[in-house]
Amino acid sequence: MAQKYHSWLECSRGCGQRYSVYDVIYRCENCGGLLDVAHDMDALKGRSGAEWRALFDSRIRSEEWPYGSGVWSKKEWVLPQIHDDNIVSTAEGFTPTLRARRIGQQIGMPDLWVKLCGNSLTGSFKDLGMTVLVSAVQQMIADGKPIRAVACASTGDTSAALAAYGAAAGIPTLIFLPRGKVSTAQLVQPIASGATVLSLDTDFDGCMRIVQEITTDNSIYLANSMNSLRMEGQKTVAVEILQQFDWKPPDWIVIPAGNLGNVSALGKGLLMMRALGLIERLPRIACAQAERANPLYLSYQTGYRSYQPVEAQKTLASAIQIGAPVSYERAVKVLRQLDGVVEQANEDELADAAARADRDGLYVCPQTGVALAALFKLVERGIIQREQRVVVVSTAHGLKFTDSKVAYHEGHLPQVLSRHANPPLELPADLSAVRKALDERLT
Repeated sequence: MAQKYHSWLECSRGCGQRYSVYDVIYRCENCGGLLDVAHDMDALKGRSGAEWRALFDSRIRSEEWPYGSGVWSKKEWVLPQIHDDNIVSTAEGFTPTLRARRIGQQIGMPDLWVKLCGNSLTGSFKDLGMTVLVSAVQQMIADGKPIRAVACASTGDTSAALAAYGAAAGIPTLIFLPRGKVSTAQLVQPIASGATVLSLDTDFDGCMRIVQEITTDNSIYLANSMNSLRMEGQKTVAVEILQQFDWKPPDWIVIPAGNLGNVSALGKGLLMMRALGLIERLPRIACAQAERANPLYLSYQTGYRSYQPVEAQKTLASAIQIGAPVSYERAVKVLRQLDGVVEQANEDELADAAARADRDGLYVCPQTGVALAALFKLVERGIIQREQRVVVVSTAHGLKFTDSKVAYHEGHLPQVLSRHANPPLELPADLSAVRKALDERLT
């Protein structure tokens, strides 16, 4: 059924250049703009919005390959021309959206939800994009392209996803990480998957510069978010959120922002749903940045008239510790289309917000703490109304950031007041001492 649909690469700046989705190319050869995957919308409009909704709903948890994946259940919208045999999938997606009841009660917002994208194979939303990219590479290799390896620069989550999907496909992966700037849990994931890991004495932006040079060799394929194939998988987060609310759009979606591919992808999914009649109105987007890595926020303060990369400083939200986001132009375009806003959070604010979410049973990453802290500020200023429905996108699982969570509860994080610290009670093995401690705790 998907064969009648078609997609291609197209210049995001609108200069008209087109390429095959299987070309090894990342920027327009005419103007240097990033490339986006474009779809034959006229063909897709052959189904009504109601028909698309029914088709996607019928595939939830399907046992028919490859539709059991939250990404490939939308194959016609993602990469329709790929052969099913070349799809590399781990049933990614279909992650839960849970009500944040306790936080909602605390801030007077009864309709607050968190989309747990970290409930996935490698523990982050990056799996959604990587299944598409690695599948496309598998198709390229099957078609005879001489690709030796796939490479990425990463602050942790991208490397884990690329290494895992590369391992599943039997494709060698090269990982460029900033030394000492990724959590232990994130560092070990690509190592365990058999990737070649290069730990460089620089930051993410330095790793990004080097990997772009390495991948000028067309036999090494670039897997960072400047590669638009990633966005095709990540945009399905938007579709899932709408499915989980019976196709009724929330008022706001709040998302952490680093390299800005996730923001661009989310907006792309929302705009596609409206264009094809699945929804009639669009939610607004709020982007959240760490104060120590905030180039989008600073640009937003000027109405996007001015943009300067920054030197990202060390932050607990290490996955978005990026000072020169590759997808800045894409993100600004989406934010303008969806009447978006940008907010920031400092270290104390993000750590406190993450701890409050953990008390709600969600166990989130520091990046989600940034998004929640930004939400609290926007609610206090009246930009987001308390009666509105808000979905916060949680981008990774808290288990990937165990070191910082332990440090929080031990009170060892600089510039962070551990208001919700909950260290273990160290007691003698004495029944009366235990009973006394429990009586004090439970009163």
